[in-house]
Amino acid sequence: MLETVHVPLDTRAYDVVVGPGLLAQAEARIAPLLRRPRVFVVTEDRVGPLHLDALRAGLGGIDCQVLTLPAGEATKCWGALERTVAWLLDQRCERGDVVVAFGGGVIGDLVGFAAAVLRRGVRFVQVPTSLLAQVDSSVGGKTGINTAHGKNLVGAFHQPSLVLADIDLLGTLTERDFLAGYGEVAKYGMLGDADFFAWLEANGPALAAGDVALRTEAVRHSVQMKADIVVRDETEQGDRALLNLGHTFCHALEAATGYSDRLLHGEGVAVGCALAFALSARLGLCSQEDPSRVRDHLQTMGMKRNLADIPGDLPGAEALLELMGQDKKVLDGKLRFILARGIGQAFVTSDVPAEDVLDVLRAAT
Repeated sequence: MLETVHVPLDTRAYDVVVGPGLLAQAEARIAPLLRRPRVFVVTEDRVGPLHLDALRAGLGGIDCQVLTLPAGEATKCWGALERTVAWLLDQRCERGDVVVAFGGGVIGDLVGFAAAVLRRGVRFVQVPTSLLAQVDSSVGGKTGINTAHGKNLVGAFHQPSLVLADIDLLGTLTERDFLAGYGEVAKYGMLGDADFFAWLEANGPALAAGDVALRTEAVRHSVQMKADIVVRDETEQGDRALLNLGHTFCHALEAATGYSDRLLHGEGVAVGCALAFALSARLGLCSQEDPSRVRDHLQTMGMKRNLADIPGDLPGAEALLELMGQDKKVLDGKLRFILARGIGQAFVTSDVPAEDVLDVLRAAT
């Protein structure tokens, strides 16, 4: 049941292997990358107790040094980056060694950035443990941290040498964490594949309930879509921006909620996609049926879809619009939105009147 998606980036090409039982194959998969039988694993304190023993067993004769960081978005910060780099230097991680990012998107982004700057670049392997990381952040080489100014504003493009997306690891996710990752899966259908979105409408509930074959196919298809876009536009000069559908709204909402558990990233993406389609319909770009389909599917899956679904108080529409101005997709002082002419037909534009954005935000409360 294993599937392999190849990301053909010349000398930086790598495979994304998707399916169950991959931790048990870790030694066979990672050993060909090593100059010496040693890896440096960085994980977090929710993943470690659940899966670290299985990874150690799967690595077999490969020596495994481990750093465990606190779980949560707050770990994507300068302090954790410094701690990780210092630990790798203390462990005498060499330029020819391999660092393993073993966790969700936070660990993948942070460890990838640490690998990018350590000794001006060491190789790393992504072993994503969340659905969100398997379908999105582990693929494509975007790494980085958050700062007080906003999310992911400091980072580097640094491609992994291998990604092992073990579907079995998804079985220990909470329902909330799984559905947060599903927000990114649904995004792929919304931005570029109407047939995939229809497939999700038909299979999403069974996928969420634990069907391994459906989960494998959802991850494989999402990874293939991302890989195709990354190969066309590795450093986000054009098409890759489409992957940010919903993210301009999402990043403002994450900032407004203090990057806390009030709003998980994938939940913000889902709400952001619903808002992007609402804005598209308001501007006459797509039919009113499209945002309704988006909201209906999110509701069927038990996911957040409006600002009112986010617990606690949020700033007003004007303050949220101001937070959007800190987004890294701002170009020449203008906000760039990913909007849609229909499900599967996303495009990038800076031609969006602020008043229409404000009206959509007000309507979503």
